[in-house]
Amino acid sequence: MTDPLHPVRVAIVGAGNIAESCHLPAVRAQGADATAVAVVDVDLARAKTFAAAWGIDGVFDDLHEMLRAARPDLVVVCTPPIAHRDTVIACLDAGVAVWSEKPPTLSLAEYDEIARHERDGGPYVSYVFQHRFGSAARALREHIRAGTLGRPLVGVCHTLWYRDDAYYQVPWRGKWSTEGGGPSMGHGIHQMDLMLDLMGEWTEVRAATGTLARDVETEDVSMAIVRFASGAMVSMVNSVLSPRETSYLRLDFTDATVELSHLYGYDNSHWAWTPAPHRAGDTPAALGAPDRNEASSHAAQLRFLIEDVRAGRRPGASGEDGRRVLEFIAALYESAATGLPVTPDQLTTDNPFYHSMSGTTDPSTAKEDLHA
Repeated sequence: MTDPLHPVRVAIVGAGNIAESCHLPAVRAQGADATAVAVVDVDLARAKTFAAAWGIDGVFDDLHEMLRAARPDLVVVCTPPIAHRDTVIACLDAGVAVWSEKPPTLSLAEYDEIARHERDGGPYVSYVFQHRFGSAARALREHIRAGTLGRPLVGVCHTLWYRDDAYYQVPWRGKWSTEGGGPSMGHGIHQMDLMLDLMGEWTEVRAATGTLARDVETEDVSMAIVRFASGAMVSMVNSVLSPRETSYLRLDFTDATVELSHLYGYDNSHWAWTPAPHRAGDTPAALGAPDRNEASSHAAQLRFLIEDVRAGRRPGASGEDGRRVLEFIAALYESAATGLPVTPDQLTTDNPFYHSMSGTTDPSTAKEDLHA
């Protein structure tokens, strides 16, 4: 719990593009509620350049030194996925709350290990799933819970993006051991998290993956059919091979269709609310489209997170709520590897996909094993 009369002291770990383009602007957007006090990067020169550009006083190339010297209230983890586990654990053990970029961890095993370092009342770690926090998604979530749109029946969840060969020249990308997976893990995870957050408990996934065009260990495309406890069925596609990029979400209820079409973020204008024929006279507002227009963004999620940090309260997109999409992705990869449907109860600690998204102990052999 922090003093509400003082800004939350924020430290950035990893001075790369995501920190520059998303996280520092999000901190600045909080006004007097947050201030960036330190940046850490293994490349000290890069950290100094970053700090100078953003007017940050504390510059470090050692995480533990920063935690001792800067005494932040919140650490934002912007490192490659392979570094998430150790960074998050060090911060939690130092009594500091954490907000980590996606994917949360490389495996369910890592996620659960991290969770054991949290304490009641905090600190907690939450994860960057900013699509949940736009006004339209928040409104739709409440309408689904209340049943005002009728029963959910059919869904579409597509993340069709394009990443060329040069993108994968970054050494940690496209490898099981450092990125944890392909577009299912590193790209479509945002859209899938939003779908799961809206639709609730999933009960079965049947999936296929392929490595069709990129020279990577992981997949470059995946497809899945998902069943939910409500009885609804959803199709999911994740691709980095799609020249016309789009992120598309569609939910068909007994009383309406709600659609979201965007790329990397949305506001209310990206949503369509269409009544079923028996409610043809209903306007989007009558169906539940919100009046307030807040875009999905790191800034929107951070605002909620700061409130939770100050209250010593577990934030959204943490704990079991942050684990849901990671568990789903593990099931997707297991189904693709085995050709069989996978249910949540199968992802126990003796399941190899609990320990690695590739389902292997040697990630270097994952491509051959996954597509054998």
